[in-house]
Amino acid sequence: MSILVNRESRIIVQGITGSEGSFHAGQCLEYGQNVVGGVTPGKGGQRTLEDRVPVFNTCAEARREVGANVSLIFVPPAFAADAIMEAADAGIELIVCITEGIPVADMVKVAAYLQPRSSRLIGPNCPGLLTPDEAKVGIMPGFIAKKGHVGVISKSGTLTYEAVHQLVGVGLGQSTCVGIGGDPIIGTRMSELLALFEADPDTSAVVMIGEIGGSMEIEAAHYVKAHMTKPVIGFIAGQTAPPGRRMGHAGAIVSGADESASAKMAVMRQCGIHVVDSPAGIGMAVKEALVVNSR
Repeated sequence: MSILVNRESRIIVQGITGSEGSFHAGQCLEYGQNVVGGVTPGKGGQRTLEDRVPVFNTCAEARREVGANVSLIFVPPAFAADAIMEAADAGIELIVCITEGIPVADMVKVAAYLQPRSSRLIGPNCPGLLTPDEAKVGIMPGFIAKKGHVGVISKSGTLTYEAVHQLVGVGLGQSTCVGIGGDPIIGTRMSELLALFEADPDTSAVVMIGEIGGSMEIEAAHYVKAHMTKPVIGFIAGQTAPPGRRMGHAGAIVSGADESASAKMAVMRQCGIHVVDSPAGIGMAVKEALVVNSR
């Protein structure tokens, strides 16, 4: 099994006729064969990706015509918030927004719009999701992953790939990898994904990669202590970052002592998370935790 996406997912790509949308839609189609349509206003009725994928004017049309339940968004920042809300309005269950640079004020509106609706947003400013050998929804390189039983949650796209590499290096595969994005306002929090992995019978352990800034990792650590029966292995990026300086992601800025890497790592350890000091230690830490958990 997996969480959120699998071989049954029916994916549409908003912005499929743009250069990035077209390229990555093609990559997703080649990986999982489950891209069923695209959305570009004014280009409905056309076909793309060597005539294999129909283009629709709206998400509602795509939902109705091809049964889309996942939308992957490659839309410029100025229009991305509207694209997210359009997908939610059409009843798309999972919305994955890759777009970087969406204004925070726009995401405040999106968060309020999504609250009473059933759609789940991953992102924005994220690499998306990958369920090995089943579905690729985003820009993660599928060839580095291996099907298995370790879930991956990460704020960082690059560190997601590094975690996967470390796991494969010690012979461990992944159930689903989720890049949640590093913006100040994102759609799905770490604790929500931990709950999904805890409920997934095919996930035996979870890797959780956070970074400085915000309180999401602290919230997730307390969730682990209260609810998780599966081992969680954690890493916090930005251990040498000076206070008050943004490092990489828009949300990666330490504005209080409890948002530093050392503070987060301390709380995570107190809550039973196996914390590593370097991404290079992730694979072995997971392997060791699985052995201990099996006793």
